[in-house]
Amino acid sequence: MTATSISAGQQAAGDVSEITRSEASLRRFLHGLPGVDQVGAEARAAGLGTRSIKTTAKEYALDLAIRMVDLTTLEGADTPGKVRALSSKAVRPDPADPTCPQVAAVCVYPDMVATAKQVVGDSGVKIAAVATAFPSGRAAMDIKIADTKDAVEAGADEIDMVIDRGAFLAGHYLQVFEEIVQVREACARPGAAEGEGAHLKVIFETGELQTYDNVRRASWLAMMAGAHFIKTSTGKVQPAATMPVTLVMLEAVRDWRDATGQMIGVKPAGGIRTAKDAIKYLVMVNEVAGPDWLDPDWFRFGASTLLNDLLMQRTKTMTGRYSGPDYFTLD
Repeated sequence: MTATSISAGQQAAGDVSEITRSEASLRRFLHGLPGVDQVGAEARAAGLGTRSIKTTAKEYALDLAIRMVDLTTLEGADTPGKVRALSSKAVRPDPADPTCPQVAAVCVYPDMVATAKQVVGDSGVKIAAVATAFPSGRAAMDIKIADTKDAVEAGADEIDMVIDRGAFLAGHYLQVFEEIVQVREACARPGAAEGEGAHLKVIFETGELQTYDNVRRASWLAMMAGAHFIKTSTGKVQPAATMPVTLVMLEAVRDWRDATGQMIGVKPAGGIRTAKDAIKYLVMVNEVAGPDWLDPDWFRFGASTLLNDLLMQRTKTMTGRYSGPDYFTLD
């Protein structure tokens, strides 16, 4: 971590109100962050992607990756039956093997939160709901707040909000900051003590942010505004999650903790489909942010098809043979 990163983190932690007092001061701070070496970031991500792990370490990694999955369905054709089936799979990913861990969360649209909640019950699987006019983020603020509150009141444990990328790219950083703050406030659960509301994941849609410098700026902006997690993508825009983009975000949360003592989670989403890819991400998490992030509380995969490949690879390590893609339900 550079001295500039430490200084920026200490400034952000110590005086967010001063930094965000005006558009000019917030712009000055964000554009004063160290620039990202594009060649270096891509080379390091590629190098980490060549690492391999075997035997017991691989078995541990597969189980950890399963525990980190936000099992997701975000289609206009989603039905209560599909959401119930997906929620059942989240609790018991492999019905034939009770030792298989459950996933971290089920991620659905707000109107499906209650349906998912009925199935997961008190299993420990979280319910995540996308909100704030997902996936575009283009709606009036009162609609975004209502969207969030509806999901929380229905029982959502986590809210995945999308930033207004148009506002961000136009340099309206203070508008984006204030929207995140307001959505964080809307995550409060009625009647609950302070801090007991839904956790907030802030989606950048990195495929539309154009540069790694913008990804770093968005990461710091969201962390200053109170995000519990920063998330790459909606899964609706390509490219979605990539290793270099995730590396930049992991560096940001690492630097934030080194300067403030506060941990923020990271969630790559979209395009991560195989166990091999998931393990590459876990290696990168360990090497860039550190082993403290190797926990579902601090790192997640937003995925729909990844879980089946993790289950197939897990069966292979335990039995010596592949179970086949049609052994598990299609999501």
